Formats: sequence, structure tokens, C-alpha cells
Amino acid sequence: MDFYNVIDKRVSYKKYKNDRIDRDSLHRMINSAMNSPSYKNNTSYKIIIVEDKSIKNSLSNCIRNSTSEISEAINDAPVTCVVIGKPENSGAMNGKDFYIMDGAIAMEHFVLSAAAEGYGTCWVTAFDENEIKRMLNIPSDYKVIALTPVGKPDETREPHEKKDVREYVFMNEFNEPFTLNDSKLY
Repeated sequence: MDFYNVIDKRVSYKKYKNDRIDRDSLHRMINSAMNSPSYKNNTSYKIIIVEDKSIKNSLSNCIRNSTSEISEAINDAPVTCVVIGKPENSGAMNGKDFYIMDGAIAMEHFVLSAAAEGYGTCWVTAFDENEIKRMLNIPSDYKVIALTPVGKPDETREPHEKKDVREYVFMNEFNEPFTLNDSKLY
């Protein structure tokens, strides 16, 4: 799939088939995440791929969303990808911890490559971090950044309506809409 098509078509899925993920596809997803940039190339993040059904069930109980959709998705999807980061392996400047950005970029590379491989994902950040760290034996000096179920979608979802770029992208200063020949970009 063309890169821009992947971006346009990627959506968050909440229902998954329990079909096993092709190992070559999974390797490409992981490799994509590992090729992401990081602060001073420190790669302060680590990735945990969870396939064990009982561990996924425990992970699903750590989700803190207002509905049970994501918990069910983690139970149903064949894989859950967990991205963690070690703050001291990165840097910070002006109150910004780069390990969070490093991990988020790696997760985004993973999510986009999953879409390119024909798999669905759903970025999750509402969870009980301490419980996840306990169950996955994550050292105390690491932070859980995000997780996502990964699998063949068992639902059809359309991408969200494209936003008018002129409301979100500015030229030279805030509130000066970016335009390209005075036409909408989307």
C-alpha cells in the first residue's frame, strides 16, 4: 500500500478476529518501530509483544476507559504491543521528557506499518501503569507509554472526516491559515 494511502486509510479498530499474525508481517512492524528516530539516537524505549492469552486477559483488566471496548479488543486480538520507556536513557528539555516522544514515534511507526500489512490497531494510553508493570515484570525505572491490540479487524470503520487544514495549520504565525493556492488540502 502507498504510504499516503496508509495514512489516509488507518483507523482505530475495536473488534478483532483472533487470526494469528503472519510472522514476517510482525517482524516488519517491529523493524519499522525500531527504525524510528529518537533523541540523540538513544532508543530509550523497549517493545513488549504479548501473545499469551492469559497475559492479554490480565492486560485488558488494566484498561481505564469508560467502555469495555478496548478491554475486549485486547482479549480478542492475537497480539498486544506495549511500548515502554526509560526516562534516564533519554533527555529532557524545558519540561519535555524525550523518552515519551521517542516511544510515541516508535508506536506510530508500528501502527502505520501494521496498517500497511493489513492489520488493525488502536492506540491505548488509559491504563493502570503500576499493574501493567507488575504483570509484565517491567523494571521500576521504566514507564509504560502506550499499548495497542494488533490483529485483523472484525469490523468495518471509515476514516474520520478530514479536517479543514486551514483551521489547524498556520503560516508564519498563529491563526494565519496555511493555504496552497487558496485551496483546501483535503
